[in-house]
Amino acid sequence: MSKTPIGIRQWIWRAFVQTALIPLVLVEVVLIAVYLITNSTVRDAQIEHLRETALAELQAAVGLETRIIDQQLQQVASATELFRQFTARALNEDEPLLQPELSMTAEGVRYSPRDDGGAASFYSAATPPEQQDLNKVARLHRLDPLMKALHAGNSLIASLYFNSWDSYNHIYPWFATQEQYPPDMDIPSYNFYYLANAWQNPSRRVVWTDVYLDPAGHGWMMSAIAPVYRGDFLEGVSGIDVTVGGMLGRIGDLHVPWNGYAVLVSRDLNIMALPEAGEQEFGLDELTEHSYDEAIRQEQFKPDEFRLDRHEDTQALARAVVTQPSGVLRLELGGKQRLVAWSTVQQTGWHLLAVVDEAEVFSKTNALASRFQQIGFLLIAGLVLFYLLFFGFMWMRARQLSLALLKPIAGISAMMGQIGQGIWRPAAVPSEIAELDALAQHTRAIGGQLELSEAQRSQAQERLELVLESATESLWEIDTRRGTLQLRGRLPARFGLPSATLSETQFLQRIHPQDVHQVRAELERMHRGHTFRYESEYRFADALGEYHWLLSRGRVLERDPLTGQATLVAGTHVDIDAIKRGEDDLRRAIQQAQAANEAKTHLISSISHELRTPLNAILGFAQLMRMDCPPSADPEAANYLDEILLASRHLNQLLGDILDWSSLQAERPRLELQRVEATALIRECAELVRLEVQRLGLRLDVELPDAPVEVLAEPRRLRQVLLNLLSNAIKYNNPHGMVRLSVEHVADQVRLVVEDTGPGIDEALQAQMFEPFRRLGRESSNIQGAGIGLSLCLEYAKLMGGSIGVKSAPGAGSRFWIALPLDETVAQLAAHERPRVVYVEDDPLSQVLVRRALADLADVRVFDDGRTALAHVLADPPALLLLDLNLPELDGEHLLQLLRQAPATQQLPVLVLSAAVEGREHLDCQGWLAKPLDLDALRRQVRALLTVPGSSQG
Repeated sequence: MSKTPIGIRQWIWRAFVQTALIPLVLVEVVLIAVYLITNSTVRDAQIEHLRETALAELQAAVGLETRIIDQQLQQVASATELFRQFTARALNEDEPLLQPELSMTAEGVRYSPRDDGGAASFYSAATPPEQQDLNKVARLHRLDPLMKALHAGNSLIASLYFNSWDSYNHIYPWFATQEQYPPDMDIPSYNFYYLANAWQNPSRRVVWTDVYLDPAGHGWMMSAIAPVYRGDFLEGVSGIDVTVGGMLGRIGDLHVPWNGYAVLVSRDLNIMALPEAGEQEFGLDELTEHSYDEAIRQEQFKPDEFRLDRHEDTQALARAVVTQPSGVLRLELGGKQRLVAWSTVQQTGWHLLAVVDEAEVFSKTNALASRFQQIGFLLIAGLVLFYLLFFGFMWMRARQLSLALLKPIAGISAMMGQIGQGIWRPAAVPSEIAELDALAQHTRAIGGQLELSEAQRSQAQERLELVLESATESLWEIDTRRGTLQLRGRLPARFGLPSATLSETQFLQRIHPQDVHQVRAELERMHRGHTFRYESEYRFADALGEYHWLLSRGRVLERDPLTGQATLVAGTHVDIDAIKRGEDDLRRAIQQAQAANEAKTHLISSISHELRTPLNAILGFAQLMRMDCPPSADPEAANYLDEILLASRHLNQLLGDILDWSSLQAERPRLELQRVEATALIRECAELVRLEVQRLGLRLDVELPDAPVEVLAEPRRLRQVLLNLLSNAIKYNNPHGMVRLSVEHVADQVRLVVEDTGPGIDEALQAQMFEPFRRLGRESSNIQGAGIGLSLCLEYAKLMGGSIGVKSAPGAGSRFWIALPLDETVAQLAAHERPRVVYVEDDPLSQVLVRRALADLADVRVFDDGRTALAHVLADPPALLLLDLNLPELDGEHLLQLLRQAPATQQLPVLVLSAAVEGREHLDCQGWLAKPLDLDALRRQVRALLTVPGSSQG
């Protein structure tokens, strides 16, 4: 695409910019860039150091707070261990016991009915009253002072309890257990019991539970529990409860820098304690309220939504916490950027998270970075201001220089305009600049040269028009956008047209009605882009209404770039009326010749009939007479009768050959070719002539292969050819000679060979032996014959797709053969020479099926739409087209019509493979197979069409 021209002022300005200003700017920019890069490197190093210092400080703060939490939990764990030891000692004491006052419900539950300052007792009805161990209850009541002291000594402790294997619960502080617990409560089924058993806790140490809803009514809590064994028997579990609310209070008291907050997460990534500051960012409400409707029946844990790995925002944090004991991660929570530091609590394996606002952590660092950036911007602004002033000065200088050049250049431009208007020698414009003054003089000289060239061009144009007028009737040009036809030459005057410019409709009205459809079709194909050339013959009416033949040829000059349709077409009209009259005369002459040939054939047929009638009587009565005259009775009469019989049979054979030749000349028959086993046919012919061979004292050798040889032929005509060749080999042989029959394979053909040991034929005469009625000098011999046998053999060989050959020399005998194609065209089916077949089908399964069925017969190429297939077949016609009718883009019937209109594909064999059952009689195709396909029938049809192109199978 050409560039848009610019004025001289802009051009000078650009030259200044490119040669002086841009290099200067680049130098300054490089210097500023070096400064900024150096400054940025130092700044980034300082900022990175400050960031690392801030992150280290945050990590250290989390580690310190983690140790505080660990110490507090260690205190609870130590209290649990102490409580477990005293519990085990109390259960093993044998001192006299004071039974506490207990009540029993109707369901069989024993419980402490009132608060006497000690612990509450609850013996579940899961253990029948008669099996409840009251001594154990009495021993455990001795622990009440210890439980009270531990509870008072640590504000984190919400309650202390002992749960036995038989569902006894001893818990401090006291509450109405019979109202809170279900009567049949199975205590060992809760996590605050089974997490301490031998399978979950084989080391018998103090373990911590996950957060659960306390059935005792203290809300959401976690417990430190320790097993109490009597020998190897798990007597029960001692535990201390820590509520989530209490843990939240401790976490809220932690010192998290930058106004952050802490979050406690379990080993399983459950959020155990989430302060109010983090509820909005994590999208959770900490469980501070509770309902015991379900907790007293079964375990109630925090829902899955409290797991870090169940939220998309915190999945990366969850993975980091699992894989690293401590660290810092940048995270987006609640739409804000946060820094999360974590550390692991050694006592429980829990994780303490500190969440702080990233902006607040890096506020001082970012302020320092902003200051460095402002300094850089000030430097750039100063540079821009300087260059704006400098560019303004340079622009003024460019303006002054351009004004000095514009006047002479404008004058030269005006001279060019005058030359363009035909004023070939305009006045030159003077200029103080030598180069511009020389340019003005040179422009004036160019005008003179153009004046001379224009005169020469006009003469050449006149000569060209004279030549075109003598060679054509007219030149024409069609503008499809305006729908007009422009004519130049003799045609408008000769045919009495109203004007040299006509509409397409006006022109078509003059064309003979029988030719209009063809002309319209050719024009439409060219307009739509199906062809680049146009050619059509039609009859055109003059002013008197008489029609004359015109040949119109043209080609596309311009096309629409978007649609591809022709917009401008040009060509010539040639008067071919005389040629057409000559063609009509020739056609009439051919018809007369055909009529004469038919009359000749009819005459020969009539003569043959008239001759065969008496010949039949002669031959018949001669046979009767020969039967009544044995050689022993009258040898001379018997010899006469044998001569009559021999002459009669020869005459009968001669008449048959003449009729065959006449029928071939009148109308070439179409033989129905089929698979013929050649060796069997040769043996049959040998048996037919064996008696004649023996009678003449000759030897007959038959040398055939053991394996059968199949060829494509018509059996009766092939037998006739072989018998003719054998008859000649017998007749034109030497006494005691030899006749040999054999088979040869040559390329993709089979030769059936007949050899003799006769006198042979001179090479100069061999070209004439296949002409009818030519006996090559044997006309005067006593050997009977009419000289048309070999001619008939040649014609039948051609009709069967074969050929006749001979090799002979005087004194060396003769060797004749008929060459026929192998069945399945063996050579043609070789991998490098296999015929090309195009299959147009949009169904993938049908494509695979046909390809595999024909894999050994041809190279099959598949197209799945009609328009693509049409372009390919027209460009490179295949040996055979397999066509489905229901196709996208262009249906099969329309595709076939377009192929038959093109000269290159008019005779292309087409086999239709379609599920449709109607309309086949209207299609110009060689075969039709209905779906679902019979693959054997498909292979037979394809083999026949590939072997005998153009044969009709449909």
